[in-house]
Amino acid sequence: MGINFDLNDLVAFRTLADLGSFRKAADAVHLSQPAFSRRIDKLERGLGVSLVERTTRRVTLTAAGREFERKVRALLDDLDDALLGIRGDPGTRGDRVALACVPTAVGHIVSRVLARFRETHPRVQVTLLDAKANEVRNAVSQGDADFGVTFVDANDGDIEFTPLFEERYVLACRRDHPFAQRDSITWAELDGQTFIAVARTSSNRLVVDQALAGAAARPRVTYEVQTGATALCLVEAGLGVAAMPSLSIASCRDLAGVALVQPEIARTMGLIRRRGRVLSTSAARLYELFKSAA
Repeated sequence: MGINFDLNDLVAFRTLADLGSFRKAADAVHLSQPAFSRRIDKLERGLGVSLVERTTRRVTLTAAGREFERKVRALLDDLDDALLGIRGDPGTRGDRVALACVPTAVGHIVSRVLARFRETHPRVQVTLLDAKANEVRNAVSQGDADFGVTFVDANDGDIEFTPLFEERYVLACRRDHPFAQRDSITWAELDGQTFIAVARTSSNRLVVDQALAGAAARPRVTYEVQTGATALCLVEAGLGVAAMPSLSIASCRDLAGVALVQPEIARTMGLIRRRGRVLSTSAARLYELFKSAA
């Protein structure tokens, strides 16, 4: 099918998707606004669909526009990588890598790996998308991130999962709490405690609920919050205790983490990538660094 596109049309569309404004996008690619609009109109006529919804305040992508934007971005990134690969080693050029990760992984593994990566790839720009586990998966699945670091085993459909390490759940409590000096505590012993939990929509909560599904005793939730960070703030304020992944409290000086047993609960942290996606040279090297660091 002969569609009369050129590379500049695709660059114009990607810029519009990034900036959300015809005026700003036209300035960014050094075109007048009418000339820029004609490029977008040509893409829409050639594809036979509307790519953008125009309002007086902001431009948003249609469903077709979002799908086209992902494909255009991947195409242009692959082209950049191919052209830059001819010019020199990726460690010395201005390459880009997008990494998605759950926030609790940043302090334990992500920051250390990025420090090592920068030693050999000083000019590579790394975009870090720190988000909830389901958002990390979506970013990888939709092509917004080259790969992700998360704890949900997502070996299904278009996602492949490579385990890195196991992380156990602990009871987060203040250091002046009676439980703080214990080596371990059973879930049954939490009966009567003021218990703080993350919402049922959280993947963290899902791990705990599944593990305790057949347990005879489970803590009664007093406070329910949206994020683990908020739960830890309430614990630090002395409002109760919470079951949290061990990494999440590693940097909390005022909190102790006591091993939870009967049952022990753990999650597996790992790498996810879109099945069949060929990573750029820089992204592949960063991916391998994560595997070796685990």
